[in-house]
Amino acid sequence: MFKYLTRRLAYGLAILVGVNLLTFFLFFTVNTPDDMARLNIGGKRVTQEQIDKWKAERGYDKPLYWDASRSGAEQLTHTVFWERSVSLMLLEFGRSDARQAVDIGHEIKTRMGVSLQLAVPIFVLQLIVSVAFALLLTFFRNSRIDFWGVVLCVLMLSISSLFYIIVGQFFFSRVLRLVPINGYEPGLDAIKFLALPIALSLLSRLGGEARLYRAMLLEEVGKDYVRTARAKGLSEPVVLMRHVLRNALIPIITSAGAYLPYVFLGSLVFESFFGIPGLGAFVIEAITGQDFAIVRTMVFLGALLYIASNALIDVIYTWVDPRVRLA
Repeated sequence: MFKYLTRRLAYGLAILVGVNLLTFFLFFTVNTPDDMARLNIGGKRVTQEQIDKWKAERGYDKPLYWDASRSGAEQLTHTVFWERSVSLMLLEFGRSDARQAVDIGHEIKTRMGVSLQLAVPIFVLQLIVSVAFALLLTFFRNSRIDFWGVVLCVLMLSISSLFYIIVGQFFFSRVLRLVPINGYEPGLDAIKFLALPIALSLLSRLGGEARLYRAMLLEEVGKDYVRTARAKGLSEPVVLMRHVLRNALIPIITSAGAYLPYVFLGSLVFESFFGIPGLGAFVIEAITGQDFAIVRTMVFLGALLYIASNALIDVIYTWVDPRVRLA
């Protein structure tokens, strides 16, 4: 396993470097520092003096890839590429383009805790509720309960999450006044602000997840080992829980693992609509404010988390199924 993980780490590092290079090319070659300065300064009349000042304050006045005016290693290090791209590989994120006082690394550490308070309950509850609902439909397969359950899943899957948010805010916050419509407070007071977005997120994703897990479980139900278990006299609930579910864990873990990066990166939609100051809202603010330093950093972190989550899923495979060997 150690050799496999080492090789995966090497592959992941190569992918991370490629993502970093592509991101730098898109942000600084296609979109030049002068264009970035015009977007951030705003206004119809932007002078070259204002552009030069903005670039000098943020270090964008240096050459992009190579500084021929320097000697030695400074020809490479005294460039925008070294300071803005290589520094990301060292987890040095720098400061915001729009607001120089904002330390991106400090903001990420602060906001990640808020995002985890929202995303971890969603991830855990979503997995439990979806698998339980899928098991229920599998138990009553080929019956009216299964038919109407699938219809309900398709209906829930067809409705946008924005609809759930708007209706949920209106009904539970405006009409019933059970929870605040938006905002956030630290500590135990956060529960009343996070309860509604957690519930609505579960509802919006339940249809698609349950329908997918039901298909995985039904594929296992028709196999020989299930018929053998029934022939031994085991009840249907025992067969489903002890045999079918255990053998369907590999595809379920694969599906659930795709959501792991969002546990750390936060939810763009729910954090924005509910005014939760997590990483998702941080990204939306950066995109709206044309803050390219923050956007580049979050793209890099997203790639890093996807690589790490895929490696973690491979390790979990060996715990769930002893037949799996990482070689």
